[in-house]
Amino acid sequence: RLFAEKITGTRRDRPELARLLDHLRSGDVVTVTRLDRLARSTCDLLDIAEQIQAAGAGLRSLAEPWADTTSPAGRMVLTVFAGIAEFERSLIIDRTRSGRQAAKAKGVKFGPPPTLTPEQITHARALVDQEGRTVKEAAALLGVHRSTLYRAFNKQEPTP
Repeated sequence: RLFAEKITGTRRDRPELARLLDHLRSGDVVTVTRLDRLARSTCDLLDIAEQIQAAGAGLRSLAEPWADTTSPAGRMVLTVFAGIAEFERSLIIDRTRSGRQAAKAKGVKFGPPPTLTPEQITHARALVDQEGRTVKEAAALLGVHRSTLYRAFNKQEPTP
């Protein structure tokens, strides 16, 4: 059977690829013109190759003769690629972690800015504690959801 994807390989939802994987039976061989036509990245390629192998089928590329999971040598090459991809992922995670720590040390704040200023939180607490308004009413006056106000109250020290 022929499966021709009309959607770019960079998209995650590719209906023809999903159909191909659903139609696979043991002993089938998926043949692609080039591996980059099948997957967006090495990680994606290895994931798709694993799904094909789980179905009992093989993968073969016309342009890359080394990419042939129907032979022991081809399976070994893909296994080596899987190890390299895993190593690359761990390096990226380490670099990202280091970058975040360095940015935090410099005082960079991550995430969106706070919705309420400390003065607004103090005002809302006064409305609730001293004027007897509900949290829902105080939140409506400030233009936020009541859960935002509850979170702000929990982060701030209680007033004496």
